[in-house]
Amino acid sequence: MSKRSTGIHHITAVVGHPQENLDFYTKVLGLRMVKQTINFDDPGTYHLYFGNESGSPGTIMTTFPWPQSRRGRISGGQVGITPFAVPDGALDFWEGRLKEKNVSVMDGERFGERLLQFDDPHGLRLELVERSGGESNGWSIDGISPENAIKGFGGAVLYSVMPEKTCALLEQGMGLIQTEEEAGWIRFQAAGSIGQVIDVKREAMPLGSMGSGVVHHIAWRAEDEADQQEWMAHLRQAGITPTEVRDRQYFKSIYFREEGGILFEIATDPPGFTRDEEPDRLGESLQLPPWLESEREKIERVLLPIRLPGAKGGER
Repeated sequence: MSKRSTGIHHITAVVGHPQENLDFYTKVLGLRMVKQTINFDDPGTYHLYFGNESGSPGTIMTTFPWPQSRRGRISGGQVGITPFAVPDGALDFWEGRLKEKNVSVMDGERFGERLLQFDDPHGLRLELVERSGGESNGWSIDGISPENAIKGFGGAVLYSVMPEKTCALLEQGMGLIQTEEEAGWIRFQAAGSIGQVIDVKREAMPLGSMGSGVVHHIAWRAEDEADQQEWMAHLRQAGITPTEVRDRQYFKSIYFREEGGILFEIATDPPGFTRDEEPDRLGESLQLPPWLESEREKIERVLLPIRLPGAKGGER
């Protein structure tokens, strides 16, 4: 069976205080909070989702805010850097905006592309890169127009404890195509138009540690549940045993850890974020899965209050 991934579905990171996290991704980066829910495996923790206007796969940065978490160490077995794609010609706007918001910014370059490099408030390493692919983001906030707004992921930069194994899986297992090499880096491309460029650091890196400021896992797209089942069969043929399918309410997921130490997920595009909220009300209230609804009062007592940008009624 031959399979080729279309690219990233979402990326999930561990962060610190939920309000700091929310304010940065909405008020600074201009993303929409499309869902506030809880970590289904740790119901006392938020799971926040940020993306484009409709919460499309390929645009979703998700976070587990753990206010008391120690700082993690970014190294092998992780997504080391998370790039976001902006429209052509938008980097000057973003350089000015980030400096105006007191975010320390550095210029960088990889494979001939100019990059704006910076950290979020909890140490997560981010980049902005101009890309022509992907749809414009119609979500406008604080002077960010669709001509400049983040469109979604530019891709991901992977740090591996065994880069040769990670590269082999990307090419032979996930169906990505190696497109370029330069000193220190190998570039692969998936089939989609957003979240499709994956750079792997050539140097083997020691295993990092989980904590605030570190990516927990990277999720790849499956068109639907039938496609996900095909991926499961394909992975098993390659000697990989993924988990059973897990219901994440807004997508179905399977997981496996590749030999370079990075936790991979394959998530279905449907049903999406409008299954329990109207499109114009996404992210405005805490959503719980049916099996935890009876615990709402207890869960809400544990979660820290958060204030949404422009939300009526202020704090939840």
